[in-house]
Amino acid sequence: MSPIQLVSLKSQVSKTPLETFVACAHQMLDPATPEPMRRAMEPRLLAQLPALRALGVFELFELRDPALRAWLDDELAELTGQPRK
Repeated sequence: MSPIQLVSLKSQVSKTPLETFVACAHQMLDPATPEPMRRAMEPRLLAQLPALRALGVFELFELRDPALRAWLDDELAELTGQPRK
C-alpha cells in the first residue's frame, strides 16, 4: 500500500506514530500532492513529533529533504524550548 493510500483511507488508520509520520512526510514531499492536502498533512505530521522524539527517532535518523528537515528542526526546537541547531 502506498503512503498516500495509508493516510487517505479512512478505514485504514495508521497504528504507530512512525507510520503516520512517514506516510504524511511522503505525501507532503510528493510533487503531485495538491497544496490543500499538504496543508492537511502538517498537523498530523506535527502531532507525531512528541512520540518520535521520546522514542529517539531523530537521534537515530536524519531527514534527507532539506526543507522538511529545517521545518521539523524549528518545530522540535519550539516543542523543547531550545534554540534551533
